[in-house]
Amino acid sequence: MLRPAERLAGADRTSGSPTTLRERLWNSRWCYVFMLPSLVLGALFTLYPMISSWYISFTDWSGLESDKRFVGVENYREAVGDAAFWSAFGRTFAFTAVAVPVMLILALFAALVLNDASLRMRAVFRTMFFLPVVTTTAIVGVVMSLIMNPFDGPLNAVLLDLGLIDRPVDFLGDPDLALWSVAGVFVWKWMGMSMIYWLVALQTVPQELYEAARVDGCTRRQTHRHITVPMITPFAVVIILITFVGALQTFPLVQSMTQGGPAFATELVELYIYRLAFAADFTPRLGYASAVAVFFGITVLIFTLAQVWGVRRAGAMQSDVKEVNRR
Repeated sequence: MLRPAERLAGADRTSGSPTTLRERLWNSRWCYVFMLPSLVLGALFTLYPMISSWYISFTDWSGLESDKRFVGVENYREAVGDAAFWSAFGRTFAFTAVAVPVMLILALFAALVLNDASLRMRAVFRTMFFLPVVTTTAIVGVVMSLIMNPFDGPLNAVLLDLGLIDRPVDFLGDPDLALWSVAGVFVWKWMGMSMIYWLVALQTVPQELYEAARVDGCTRRQTHRHITVPMITPFAVVIILITFVGALQTFPLVQSMTQGGPAFATELVELYIYRLAFAADFTPRLGYASAVAVFFGITVLIFTLAQVWGVRRAGAMQSDVKEVNRR
């Protein structure tokens, strides 16, 4: 008699299903043909620039000459001792530390409200929240600069009429306010995206749990605490990571609103790299700018991995506590 594994192997051969990697690849050849344009474009505009930036970071090159002088890790050593880089680095993470929690909390609150099936016109409200996301960032930056103008901007006019201020506030010209004004616009523009993520997470919660909670007399607060929060926690990890990485990509908004000013108060790492590589007021340093970009990218990767590890560790500890309580 044949063993079960031998019978399965014989069935595969008789049924004509592919058994080797070459046969499987050949049977799926049209899938790879249709994927080829995306793979080529991705390699040209993502993979190749990434590899090139790593190579250029080890050279002293302005981007204007034909020859590149290899300098090893000298650019990285200079970056470690560059006070301007560390100032931009600190502003970037301060911006992220404020913008990300505020955005996540506001987006979660909006998602909880708009997830209520009894709310009328909730599709319209969802669209209104999401409209800034699909609006071009440069346009948002220019329009918000006009709105925050201290001379004839409507924001100062409204605040003056309400008596909240006694003189116009230069939101983008004051070094103490500029970064946080940009952060407010950033939260407003991208909150709709985080709201969509939260809505997707909330819609995975079975409605039977909410119905059972209402039958048991639970309040809305108790329902969110004991049902909603535990059920969406796995999604929260992904949402936090996506929002964190997105908050580090603020170049279009800051460039269109302040160009890094006043007095470099809003110069984040992306703008610092841009100024080094492409600014016209001094000789570009594309090699050093690439080193700063690689250094910052590795730092962001370390922060991201640390977040993932911390969340998984906290989840494991929570599971252990639950297991002990069950025993």
